Amino acid sequence: MNDKQESLGPQNLGPQNQGPLRSMHGLGVACGVAAGAWLGTAEAPTKLVTAGYSPMVISLCMVAGVFVARWTLPTLMKGTRYVFSDLRKRSHLIVWGILAGALWAVANTLTVYAIKDVGLSIAFPLWNTNSLVGLLWGCLLFRELRGGGMKNWIKVVGGGVAVVAATIALGLASVHPAAGEHAARGGAGVMAALGASLMWGTMYLPYRKAYLSGMNPLSFVTVFTVGELGTMSLLAWLMPGQGASLSTQLHLLRPAIFWLFLGGFCWVIGDMFQQYAAKYVGIGRGIPLANTNQLWGLAWGAMVFGELHGVSGTNRIVIVASSLLMIVGAIAIGSASAAAKEHHSRNLAIARECERYGLDYDEAVLLQAGLEEHGNARAWWDYLIVALGLVLFAWLAIGTKRPPLTLNLAWVSMLTIAVLAMLIWGGSLLWKRTKFS
Repeated sequence: MNDKQESLGPQNLGPQNQGPLRSMHGLGVACGVAAGAWLGTAEAPTKLVTAGYSPMVISLCMVAGVFVARWTLPTLMKGTRYVFSDLRKRSHLIVWGILAGALWAVANTLTVYAIKDVGLSIAFPLWNTNSLVGLLWGCLLFRELRGGGMKNWIKVVGGGVAVVAATIALGLASVHPAAGEHAARGGAGVMAALGASLMWGTMYLPYRKAYLSGMNPLSFVTVFTVGELGTMSLLAWLMPGQGASLSTQLHLLRPAIFWLFLGGFCWVIGDMFQQYAAKYVGIGRGIPLANTNQLWGLAWGAMVFGELHGVSGTNRIVIVASSLLMIVGAIAIGSASAAAKEHHSRNLAIARECERYGLDYDEAVLLQAGLEEHGNARAWWDYLIVALGLVLFAWLAIGTKRPPLTLNLAWVSMLTIAVLAMLIWGGSLLWKRTKFS
């Protein structure tokens, strides 16, 4: 590194910028927790796979909802002028955003197959091992935890061991009581969930690269959706037996498509919180916090859909205890607040990105702290985009029927109120602290 890069660590930014750099940890933690609530809720509509619908078609409908949400929500929050200005300044990141979207589409499809074979309560914890994959990439490529001290390393390593132990226990609980064909399906479900973990863990690499360069999460998720919808459409047509019957299956699924679109919207809200968490506390900390979505997945699966009713007493204890163990590990990782030396190490990673792509280092550091001077001017077409999104949802709502599933409506109401409260809490914090920057 040159002298300029070495001199621009957090200790040399000036008094006016010291506060934001120190206090971003709390905001990142809040965003990670809110992300967990919404990411967990988003998976509930995928239970339609148990009603006989194709996993590929369900995933395609959900991704279509994600596509609509990724254009309407950022437009509502910042406006397209802001988003496209940000993308022009950092155009080299567009291809990374598309790649991340493609990885997400593959992972999302695998989760639907996992839910079909082993259920939501079990599949969730298995694919949440993506936090370890993200942590590995963060340490190897983006200098996360460098200079963090022994205490932080103990928290991260201890949390990682807890996550792995919980994953093994959950995997054994899902296949041990089965036999014959059911055992084979359980094993396939476990492999699908772990495959999703690998895809999603690697997906965080473009996330961190974008935010170290100063890109706004709202801009990144806008281009991200091009990769996810394109890949999902390709998979839906190319998978054996899908292309010829796709239109027929969509017609049969029409009364339930609204719920899948709604699930896509919920996922985008959770993902935006997750993106802000990755920006402000890094992928090694932010992603494990977002992976508290397994508690919400367990709540929806067990309380709303009754998934644990047929599970033996021993396996039920293993599933619940392992889920709690995994959350304890994630909390340990997320609670490792970065010290000044680690902030400095992160700024060296920012300097490397700026030098490689010809970006302004000082601006990138300030943007990393949530500080910017961009206005939120709206264009007339912004209102048109939002209106079209609302019209599409209204059209899908026509003819929608209650899902052909056994539901506990009391728990549906309580969990819905809880996630809305998380949205208000996390969203208000982001607005007050950064104006969604």
